[in-house]
Amino acid sequence: MLTIFSTAKPFVGHSAIIQRNALESWCRLTPDIEIILLGDVPGAAEICRELRLRHEPQMALNEHGAPLLNDLFERAQRLAHHEAVCYCNADIIFTSDFVRALERVRSRFETFLMVGRRWDLDVIQPLDFSLLDWQETLVERAHREGFQRLHYNIDYFAFPRGQYHDLPPVAIGRRWWDNWLLWKMRAAGVPVVDASETITAIHQNHDYAHHPQGMAGVFFSEESRRNFELCGGWSHLHTIEDAAYRLGPTGIRRNLSYWLAPAKRRVRRAVETAQTFFRTRLWHPMLNATRSLRHTLGLRKESFDPLRPRRASRRHWLDQ
Repeated sequence: MLTIFSTAKPFVGHSAIIQRNALESWCRLTPDIEIILLGDVPGAAEICRELRLRHEPQMALNEHGAPLLNDLFERAQRLAHHEAVCYCNADIIFTSDFVRALERVRSRFETFLMVGRRWDLDVIQPLDFSLLDWQETLVERAHREGFQRLHYNIDYFAFPRGQYHDLPPVAIGRRWWDNWLLWKMRAAGVPVVDASETITAIHQNHDYAHHPQGMAGVFFSEESRRNFELCGGWSHLHTIEDAAYRLGPTGIRRNLSYWLAPAKRRVRRAVETAQTFFRTRLWHPMLNATRSLRHTLGLRKESFDPLRPRRASRRHWLDQ
């Protein structure tokens, strides 16, 4: 019924725990599941033997060791036994709502791309999959303690096998490759379905110790800049806001506002540029110039916290 493919970080420390949690959750989605783990990182062969997954150690990497999109997707689609395939980051836990959503999308469209926003949650221990209510407990905890991230966080792509081809050699695990994949289907006229309302895809929070420069190295590295160029710049980068359809509890419906997504991106970039200018050229110099006076008067940031308006909804700190 379904082939899920992915690539992983080395199975050491916390990464070993959350990646094993993810893989075990995929194994329980449906009896007719195929899981392909590509890459030869430490621990990959052992976990595949233990969980009876398919391990394909061959995978093209860039000079920094990051997987290349074109080789990963094209190789996985050739290897897959099922017509429905899904790339998913190896730290995402799926529950049965993923399979139900995929079945509904497949029944409506012959070609499609199903994506969705993730839920960030702190998970530090191996999950006990022997518990009958592990799915319900985890989903309830994600909704209570976690954060549903915004439209630019795209961690899984479900589509018919063979639909992606002629891909650029961009680095997975850096910026922009996921946005380009969504643009590619929109440009080809393929229906893109946002399943955020029906799928609780749980992203297990982690650090960025796998990169020498940490989070900054992942998001603002030369690899990310190269990805931006290879993808074709802003006009070739879409987010979940660009999905023309949404899958909700009552079925698939048109997303009537998807055509506004490009304008929203332009406005956000303009606002971000203006905010950066204000902070660096005006606000921070003013704070530096008045620091001694403010401290003398007892005017500190904490004094103004009670006056700040409370947000209507909980937001992740990166989505403020």
